[in-house]
Order: sequence, then structure tokens, then C-alpha cells
Amino acid sequence: MTRRLLLGCSAVGNALVEHARDERGERDDLVAITDDTGWVSTLRDRNVATVEADPSDPETYPDSAAVVLIASDDPERNVAAARAARAAYPDAMIVAHLGTTPTDEQRAAVAAVADRVVDPVEAVADRVFEAVGLDGERGPAGGSAAGAEASLTDEGGREKPARLLATLRGLSGPLLIVAHDNPDPDAIASALGLARIAASIGVDADACYGGEIAHQENRALVNLLDIGLRPFDDIDLDEYAGIALVDHSRAGINDSLPEDYPVDVVVDHHPPRGPVAGSFVDIRPAVGATSTLIAEYLSRYGIAPDRELATALLYGIRIDTKDFTRATAIDDFEAAADLLAHADESTLERVESPSVSPETLRVLAAAIENRDVRGSVAASCVGEITDRDALAQAAERLLDLDGVTVTFVYGYIDDVIYGSARARGADLDAGELLRDALDPVGSAGGHAAMAGAQVPLGILSEVSKSESLPDVVEAFVAGRFFEALDDAPVQPTGLPAEFSTD
Repeated sequence: MTRRLLLGCSAVGNALVEHARDERGERDDLVAITDDTGWVSTLRDRNVATVEADPSDPETYPDSAAVVLIASDDPERNVAAARAARAAYPDAMIVAHLGTTPTDEQRAAVAAVADRVVDPVEAVADRVFEAVGLDGERGPAGGSAAGAEASLTDEGGREKPARLLATLRGLSGPLLIVAHDNPDPDAIASALGLARIAASIGVDADACYGGEIAHQENRALVNLLDIGLRPFDDIDLDEYAGIALVDHSRAGINDSLPEDYPVDVVVDHHPPRGPVAGSFVDIRPAVGATSTLIAEYLSRYGIAPDRELATALLYGIRIDTKDFTRATAIDDFEAAADLLAHADESTLERVESPSVSPETLRVLAAAIENRDVRGSVAASCVGEITDRDALAQAAERLLDLDGVTVTFVYGYIDDVIYGSARARGADLDAGELLRDALDPVGSAGGHAAMAGAQVPLGILSEVSKSESLPDVVEAFVAGRFFEALDDAPVQPTGLPAEFSTD
């Protein structure tokens, strides 16, 4: 398969070829097509497979290409080549050099079909290398690119960035990006990042969430960065031509969409519990945050995030990896290092030091007082709550208890029982534990170190006068939790099994 195709040549195209050879040695996946005899001779001298022909004639093109670089100095020929390449390779990533002194009409014509447009006045060769992923051994932050190169290529050898843009470009109208209910910083930032990617190719996109943004730090993030995330209740699904899910992977499971609602794009880092549907699916459980995946795409497309987006993505990575101490991959470090140059550290400090609500302190006190410790596992029922996000904060804090490696804190609000689990240095998988315990009577999920659950109160709310509802909830939930704990699944030692994405 021809993975990279050079159409036309110029100083930009020549620099690209030289850089690729210097950094990676001889390549057999690069093909050049140009009718400039001088460049034909130069490229062949460098052992580049070169066809002397019109670069705008699709009859001379190879059967397939993942990345196409339009590199002539002639703007009109670049327009023709870009149009021909898009028709020949609908799913390819096309990066077009505008050429010398292009007109506004030529600029618009190239922008209409290319994924990235290189302005000859502002662009330098390194920018082109980054946009097409030929930046040698440098990753987003100057580290090793081996992991990113592999993770951004699917099993068929097709490049994910090109397929994502092709999926977005194929929509007949605007895109709705859905974060999971009660979104955390990773979900919020990922939704904003995907909207920015869609906007870069002219696709309108709205990001939305169900439930509430309740955690003090999450509210501070949204307020300080003036993040425009729409409540799902204000959304009319009929107004959108496509649906994207970020930081979760199945419609109707931990989001406000109808179950099994058609989905076009999924970007997530949580292990899926079954087949995931979508035209484009990128799920990488080995990575610590979905924000890392979005940052990789931004880098590959050559999109520099603005201060607000970079700050949100960096915070999303830090929160989901617990400042790089939990479920962290090299990709997370590299993405964070790249984002740091654009982020506002003073805003991050303000986000990380919000005021703590009285409800959070009350829930934490109740979790400590009511804890049921069995071995290294602590479970606690805190009764009725007004802020469900306080459960996650209490579960985190209970991990500080001596000898405790797994915590589960739960309470109820609005006829629903909510629970949050955390694990640190434990052999068991918290996500699978909660699924085994509570999925049969409600819904539960997450991954090895962090998980959540919700169960309708149902008939449990109909207690007799001699019973208290907190006691009934505790007996029911604790019974199922500790029963599942007796046969708790351990954390996987390798990557989760692959699921079909059909």
C-alpha cells in the first residue's frame, strides 16, 4: 500500500523528502508524481519512486494513499491536484501547499478539499512534517514518536487522523458531541477539542452533557475558562447530522442519548464492555485520558490549541492520571508536555484550589464514620445526598486510610442510588467489581482504578415505619458489593481484548 504520495514538487516538497530520508532512512512507501524534469532527476537520485507525469492526472496515481502532499509552486496546478486527489482518495489526509502568490479564489478552492493548507508566507518545512506525521523520531513534545505512530494507525494500516476527518467531512450537517453524564474534566476538555477539530474543516459542532457539573473543581474549570458546554436538555437531536461520543463509548450508557442511538464517532480510553458501534472508533485503554488522544489529533493536524483548550486538555490529563501517578502511558506525558507551552498555569492553580462545599465535607465525614472495612476494602453508605459528585471525592480520600487499597462510597438522591469506587495498589479491577455487583440491578462501569454505579431505588424506598431508608440501602448495596468481592476479578496484565467496532 502506498501510504504517502507527493504531487508536484518544489522547495517544500524537496525539503520533506530530504527530512524523511535523514530521519528514517530510505522509504518504500513514498511515491512522487511531477512533470518537472529537474525535480524528477533530483528525487530519483535520492531513491524516491518518482513518476514523470502530470500531478493533477488521476490516471497516474497509485491505487491507494493515506497521506497526500500537494507541493507545486504553481497555485492553479495545486488546486487541480488537490481536487483530483480528493476524488481519488476520499479518506486520505490531504495537506496542500498553496504555491507562490495564490489568489483568494485559489486559496478558497484548495481549502475546500484539503485537510490542512500550508501558507507559503508563514509555513516552514517543520510545520509540514508535523502535519503529515513525518517528523522523524520526534513526538508531540520532542520525545519518541514510535508509540504515537502505532496508536494513530489502525489494524489495516490506515491512519486514524485521515479517517476521522473523512468521517466528519462526510456528515451532511452539524455534529453533536456528547460527553458522559455529570462530566469530569477529561470529558469536558475532550468534547471541546473534538469540536475544534471539526471546526478546522468547516464542520459546525456543539458539545453537550447530561446531568450536572457538580464537582467544585469542574465548576471552576468551566467558569474560569468560560467553556460553552450545552445541557443535553436544551438539545434537539433532529438538528444534527452526526453524533460523537467522548470519554465513553456507547449511546444510552452513562449519557442522555436514547440507548443504541446511531453514533458516528467514538473517542475514549475506557475499556469497552462489548461491541462499540460507530463509523470511526478510537478506543485506547492503555492511555490514561481521552484528552491525550484529542491532543494527539490536534498535533497531527497541526492545530495549535488556544489557551482555554490547552488548559482544559492538560487538566483533563492530570485529573484522570492523578497527576501521572495512575494508569499513565508515555503518550500522556508527551501530550501534557506539548500542551504545557500553550496552557495558562495560573488558571490551573485557581481550578485546583476551589472552595469546598459544606455538603462535600458532610459526605466525607459520614463516609469515615460509617465505613465498613473488610481486609483492605472499605465501603461506606452516606445516606441521602444533595451533591452526587461528593461521593467521588470521599472515595478518593478514604484511600488515605492505613491498609485500605479499595474504597466504595454510595448514597441516594432523587430515587437513585449512586456509588463511586477507587482502587490504588490493589490486584482487583474496580470497574469489573462494580459491574458484577450492581450492573444486574442498575448500571455500572469504569476501569481498574476508578468506577461508578447507579441503581434505581425502586421498591427499596417503600420501607416500613420500623426501618430507615439508609439502613435498607446499606443492607442491599453492601450485600451485593461484598458478595461480588468474594470472587472479584483481578486487573488485567495486558491490554483488554479487542471488541468489534462494526
